[in-house]
Amino acid sequence: MSEPVLKHAVVLLSGGMDSTTTLAEAKAAGFTCHALTVEYGQRHTHELIASNRVAQVFSVKDHKTISLDLRLFGGSALTSDINVPKDRSENEIGHGIPVTYVPARNTIFLSLALAWAETIGAFDIFLGVNCLDYSGYPDCRPEFLRAFENMADLATAAGVEDRGKFRIHAPLLYLSKTDIVRRGLELGVDFSLTHTCYDPTPEGRSCGHCDACQLRLAAFHEVGMTDPIAYAT
Repeated sequence: MSEPVLKHAVVLLSGGMDSTTTLAEAKAAGFTCHALTVEYGQRHTHELIASNRVAQVFSVKDHKTISLDLRLFGGSALTSDINVPKDRSENEIGHGIPVTYVPARNTIFLSLALAWAETIGAFDIFLGVNCLDYSGYPDCRPEFLRAFENMADLATAAGVEDRGKFRIHAPLLYLSKTDIVRRGLELGVDFSLTHTCYDPTPEGRSCGHCDACQLRLAAFHEVGMTDPIAYAT
């Protein structure tokens, strides 16, 4: 009797609720998961602690954290001395490219994941992007993901030698934040492990007022639950 073929995937893991639910989706789909976390100079470094917790609980095959300092470029409230927007309305959050957009971040992250995937012979990469709650982020759109897939096949030895076709999986792409919470609960995700806030206290408590916190709190309210993480207010 032949041995089952293991499916390997690289999962970009920030430690937030979206990437954690995405990791749960990859595990549920039968993939052996290799988690990649990027320390890029983000002000919300507490998410790095969360990513380690999540990786341990999900017993990933391997978890790597790579460091590169995007503060050298700045251009974002997450990587430079620009105030994180607080207490914005739902209409404000849903329109335009917010100042929390980090230039080319997902392109950089996916490139790193692609390099690791090719090294381990994997052709599947999972990313927790969403084009509904953050429609203003240009690198969260489906056309960007398809374009990256095409680029991956052209830019790698594995693609040129036709060993396989790279696929960028974004299982949360068309889900609202509320639907993401529901799906995560179905998959057994413990959201107390995760971190979402863009401007947490030094102790890691979420501010409760940034866009990320407001969307998260609203989602838990919609499903009739109290968010299990700690907030400063």
